[in-house]
Amino acid sequence: MKKTITLMLVSIMALVLAACGGNSEDGTGGGNANVAIGPAGSGTQAAAKVILEAYELGEDDFSAYEEGFGNAKDGLQDGNIDVSFGLLGLPAGSVNDLQATSGDAKLIGLSDEAVAYVEENLGYFGYTISSDAYDFLEEDVQTVTAYAILVGNTDTISEEVAYELARISVEHADENTHAQSAHMTLENALSGLPGLPIHPGAKKYYEEQGLTVDAEVADVSATDTASQLVLGTGSAGGTYYPLGGEMANLWTKYIDGVTVTATETGASVENLATIGQGDMDLGMTVHVPALNAYNGEADFEGKPVENFAFIGHIYPEVMQIITRESTGINSLDDLK
Repeated sequence: MKKTITLMLVSIMALVLAACGGNSEDGTGGGNANVAIGPAGSGTQAAAKVILEAYELGEDDFSAYEEGFGNAKDGLQDGNIDVSFGLLGLPAGSVNDLQATSGDAKLIGLSDEAVAYVEENLGYFGYTISSDAYDFLEEDVQTVTAYAILVGNTDTISEEVAYELARISVEHADENTHAQSAHMTLENALSGLPGLPIHPGAKKYYEEQGLTVDAEVADVSATDTASQLVLGTGSAGGTYYPLGGEMANLWTKYIDGVTVTATETGASVENLATIGQGDMDLGMTVHVPALNAYNGEADFEGKPVENFAFIGHIYPEVMQIITRESTGINSLDDLK
């Protein structure tokens, strides 16, 4: 009888371990690591897959979970997730939350070869997370980033107003209470521009400030700007909507005769498409879909958007690969 009970307990434990991804006490033994790669169709998942390809990691090397970092953080806390990819602002409050609850949060860096692979195959840029970004970091961490940028409709945004949009975004960023507004500096102003046309009004402002603008200058048909402008942001629960709302308020405050209203949208692709349809004046977008829109690729295959231009950088959306010290994982190579 005791032997039977023992065997039953062993079977139950095996099932529990299998359900948790086969992890042992150190988080990596006994089977594949559990990796949260981001929601289906998300920018996080698209980038995560390319990064994993750079390390020659396939489906047999890990168990993939299609979760954003908000949900994956809970899995990291209870040990059911070993590694999570997150395309996040810097610093990310959710990463600080993990450190506060676990006490051993860790960021995994990328090799030079992996960064080069992602730059070539995804259009992201190499990026260094400074050691002072989080209290728990002891050294800089190499990763990649996409850039959130502001684009304008060249049929509705005149050179004069584009100049003011760029100027106010930089010179009054300290009045914006959103944490990501700290990245809206003159030093960062052209991040995300390569490959895109720039609005001549924005170009004029940046060159007056001493920046060298090496980009195609967009043709602008707008001579006068309407008094009511619409800014496409993102979902209410994300970063774009609250940040964009504050940006709109500052523009309304400082641009005479112009009121800017921030509206909730599906973010990058929707904003670019709506500008292309002539139904939106300004849009927040990641630079990669903006390149796709301009070149008529991916979501815009055969349907390029020809009436938008870069106005300025907003903030970096940094790929942060998060684990815990207790997993024993120091590199993505450890997933093999």
